Amino acid sequence: MLKLRLKRCGRKQPVYRIVAIDVRSRREGKDLQKVGFYDPIKNQTYLNVTAILYFLERGAQPTGTVQDIFKKAGVFKELRSNQTKN
Repeated sequence: MLKLRLKRCGRKQPVYRIVAIDVRSRREGKDLQKVGFYDPIKNQTYLNVTAILYFLERGAQPTGTVQDIFKKAGVFKELRSNQTKN
């Protein structure tokens, strides 16, 4: 099973990558694909929406924090509109 979760990159200041990763891997383990970036200090977010939708359609589960980030960005609205088109 896949998860979309945060992977910490910043050493002094917390900066995170949003990655698709196997559930059995550790937080800093090898990821399948990087699908986004999140900086909580500057409140900046970069999302590769096509890659995120690809993983969500195939059953990947976002963690709670990642789900909140996706809600703010409107990713789930795009997921619903893609599902109604097909």
